[in-house]
Amino acid sequence: MRDALAGTAPKTLLASVQAVWAEACGAAIDAEAQPVAERDGTITVACRSATWAAELDLMQEELRERLDAALGDDRVRALRFTADGARHGLGS
Repeated sequence: MRDALAGTAPKTLLASVQAVWAEACGAAIDAEAQPVAERDGTITVACRSATWAAELDLMQEELRERLDAALGDDRVRALRFTADGARHGLGS
């Protein structure tokens, strides 16, 4: 299924990050935060709460390295965490 979806997904950095997010970051983070936008290599991640945004910001470098490893390159320059997860379907 993953191979079939890979052929239909847009070839953008955001789409690539979204495809590996759960694997790279783990189930707990995946349940609380989702990548929602990209600009110049910076991925914006919407979090369920400000607390999650702050905690993940502290883990930014580790998460970026995990994403780059899962992607097989170093296109993710930075991660930006926001507490607007409800707007993106994460709820509260």
